[in-house]
Amino acid sequence: MSDPTGTAPAAAPTPTTPTIHPIPSGTRDVLPDEMRELRAITSRALEVFQRAGYGEVQTPALEYEETLARGDVRGAPPAYRLFDEQGRVLVLRSDMTVPIARLVATRFADAQPPLRLCYLAHAYRGVRPQRGQPREFLQAGIELVGAPAPQGTAEALTLLCDVLDAVGLADYRIGLGDVGLYQALLDGYGIDGAARERVLHELVTRDFVGLRREVEALGLDDAATDLLVRVPQLRGGPEVLSGLDGAAAEAAEGLRDVHALLEPRVAQRLIFDLGLVRELGYYTGAIFQVYDPALGVPLGGGGRYDELLGRFGRPLPAVGFALNAERLHIALAGEERGERVRNGDAS
Repeated sequence: MSDPTGTAPAAAPTPTTPTIHPIPSGTRDVLPDEMRELRAITSRALEVFQRAGYGEVQTPALEYEETLARGDVRGAPPAYRLFDEQGRVLVLRSDMTVPIARLVATRFADAQPPLRLCYLAHAYRGVRPQRGQPREFLQAGIELVGAPAPQGTAEALTLLCDVLDAVGLADYRIGLGDVGLYQALLDGYGIDGAARERVLHELVTRDFVGLRREVEALGLDDAATDLLVRVPQLRGGPEVLSGLDGAAAEAAEGLRDVHALLEPRVAQRLIFDLGLVRELGYYTGAIFQVYDPALGVPLGGGGRYDELLGRFGRPLPAVGFALNAERLHIALAGEERGERVRNGDAS
């Protein structure tokens, strides 16, 4: 049929190459399918927290740098800084524990402890470029303020297992240690200053070859060197807590007290890890991390920070934990794939 207008038919549209608009290193977009799955995980976590009597709070993503500095966040430095209109330095929070310590000291100054608070929030950390580590990540966690050890620690560990069970994680384990245990060994040999920092850095990174190098550089006798290298590699059941003395034995006794309060379903998830050290400088006692064979990095962790609230003017013992929602999502997917393979479905 001829065109009555006398004009040629319109040409088909030419495909165009999509424009690439980069996003900052260490950040990512989340698309609908993954967002739905993440939302299901975090919703279950919040339900467990709230059933246990934890009230959800929210704090600003931006805090004054001087506020976060009270928390000694050397291991998790702020990722981004900016100035407000008065010239004061603002930073994006690197975790939720320090902001909640500020919140408790200011908004709950007269509240009767214990205080049970939970949250779902993004945190931001400075990382080295090209290491594949996130600068922005989503955390679901709790802070139990005013509950001393061992009872408060046992409650936090029980709630941690309740959450992981509720979201469907099956193969997880919880590494439990005490930040004071290895510190006590170093104190006993008078190790301080830069040498102490180097030794602790190797522990944080779990580099036991580097740990031996740094310990041997201290110039101690063979027995002391062997002890400082051997103890942090002890992992297993309650039996690994034996054979210690002095302040290290006191820390081990605290871990036994926590273990004695746990229900069997929680206790069986524990692995005592005498070399466990967390990056953040505010931890004071029991510390823990969550592991799952489906993912090669911790899914989250926490511990006691009995001195942090005092830096904000309200001295109270406290314990808390945070789970990385994205890592938890990956671990769940990995367990599901493993289950399909075991059942003969490789799809």
